[in-house]
Amino acid sequence: MAEAISGPGATMDAAIITPTTPFKLPQPPTFKSAEEERLHRKQRLAAAFRLFAKFGFDEGVAGHITARDPERADHFWVNPFGVDFSQIRVSDLVLVNDQGEVVEGESPVNAAAFAIHSSVHAARPDCVAAAHAHSMYGKSWSALGRSLEPITQDACAFYEDHSVFNDFTGVVYDTAEGQRIAAALGNHKAVILRNHGLLTVGKTVDEAAWWFITMERSCQAQLLAQAAGELRLIEHESAKLTCQQVGSTTAGWFQFQPLYARITREQPDLFD
Repeated sequence: MAEAISGPGATMDAAIITPTTPFKLPQPPTFKSAEEERLHRKQRLAAAFRLFAKFGFDEGVAGHITARDPERADHFWVNPFGVDFSQIRVSDLVLVNDQGEVVEGESPVNAAAFAIHSSVHAARPDCVAAAHAHSMYGKSWSALGRSLEPITQDACAFYEDHSVFNDFTGVVYDTAEGQRIAAALGNHKAVILRNHGLLTVGKTVDEAAWWFITMERSCQAQLLAQAAGELRLIEHESAKLTCQQVGSTTAGWFQFQPLYARITREQPDLFD
């Protein structure tokens, strides 16, 4: 007889079952060395860019995902400026320090990427990665200057765990503006940048990328639903419970794993 998930490891939808024993979610890996962890983060970063391209989140040269270096906490890995997300490989990634100087790599870095991500990484030492892109539904929803509402199970991952940066002053080239964005993000997993798009963070690259993917889809769902009629919101207590179930760090990491397996099988050259 099949048994539903139970216990402290049951942070995902309780509909997941296993034939004989309760299922406990896998956990993010541990590493024997900084070199091993660095390679892992860079591989996940390259895979995340390929997935963002596949899902249509790229917009010219806009958008960036970053991963903190495991040894130099004030350095982060980022995409080279002007390279399409669909072409990014592990070897293309660039290491930048807290002054915006390229420490490793041959390519320049998007000034907006440094202004935003350096501030976010400095303000959130608990986070390894941050993701921002000009995706269609994220930027469309951002024009409303509103937070997402709990209208679906997936949207509940962000219930009381995202904020709105309710300002727009042009392309973010100044770290002072990046600091304002980081302040608006606070301790949440995501912030909606008004008239701009979405930004998500996580304790792994996997988590940050997944929150962006599912937040983009949640924006799409709300835009469609409110265009069709009056929204029926999930009640507060149910939304809070659902956030605990599908919005945890482990849940965010785990939901990225099938996508990682998919893109690395389809596009193994990203490991180059």
